[in-house]
Amino acid sequence: MKDSVVLKAERIAGDFLQERVKKSSQIIGKGIVNQVFVAETDNSKVIVRMNDTGTYSSFAKEKWCIEQARAVGIPSPEVLSIGIAYETAYMIQSFVDGVNGLDSTKSKSDIWRQLGFYVKLIHTIPAKGYGENLIDPIHGMFQSPPHAGTDGSWLGYLNYNINSLTESDRFILLGIINQTESKRIRKLFEGLKKEKFRFALNHGDISLKNTIVNNEGQVVLLDWGSAEVSVVPHGEIIELMKSQILGVGPNIEEFKAFLDGYGLKEKDIASMKPLLLLRAFDKLRWAIDQSPDLIEPFATFAKHVVNITLD
Repeated sequence: MKDSVVLKAERIAGDFLQERVKKSSQIIGKGIVNQVFVAETDNSKVIVRMNDTGTYSSFAKEKWCIEQARAVGIPSPEVLSIGIAYETAYMIQSFVDGVNGLDSTKSKSDIWRQLGFYVKLIHTIPAKGYGENLIDPIHGMFQSPPHAGTDGSWLGYLNYNINSLTESDRFILLGIINQTESKRIRKLFEGLKKEKFRFALNHGDISLKNTIVNNEGQVVLLDWGSAEVSVVPHGEIIELMKSQILGVGPNIEEFKAFLDGYGLKEKDIASMKPLLLLRAFDKLRWAIDQSPDLIEPFATFAKHVVNITLD
């Protein structure tokens, strides 16, 4: 007997395609946030991604991002439909025949070089604002939700993390920084306020798992759930630096290939460490406030970034 979630995916696909789904299967291990299924009828084969109804806005954002990416020449699945049905938010995409980038026999460095080229294209997509929520698809306007201590703007984000560096900072108690380091980091963050950054669309999760190498050897980019408007090229680069530190990102050769594809040199990323530290600190402060079970791993990462930034 089929699982109820599989049946739901079949019903959603069947309703859209106006055909009975004769075969379906769940894709395991490649989608962390959403449940992902392949559904086949006599005439069609599609991908169904599902989640709770509260994620509909994320699917709407992904649809917009994918359409913009396709428009600038980035190979991506076509979004056929998004909606809410059977108390489930869903996205139906065209099926791409190929192999996930993690499993492909294609040179990993070649894939990363292509991803670097794609990211360069992504940063040309017209987008406005700052943050991860797409609030106006017509004008490509993004917004970051405000929370205690920040109004959701880039300047608010900076000021929140600067103002949190106090003598009674929890980070000092956790052993992440001492008073002297706190003052040095405050100066680094204050310096970021003087930088004239460019803001543009970021994919937010550039990785091999979010690619498919199709039967023609073309690299297809997937999964825009983490997309946001932020500083470029810095935002995308520091996420890759974070992945490297955690041991899940590109190796040294692959990272160089990515930079080459984008048109950057290794010397260009030295100035990005304060932004990596800012991101690490902000995530840890979020964990302290909202998710105590993540404090330990986030604190370990933040401490590591402190060491490589102040070294």
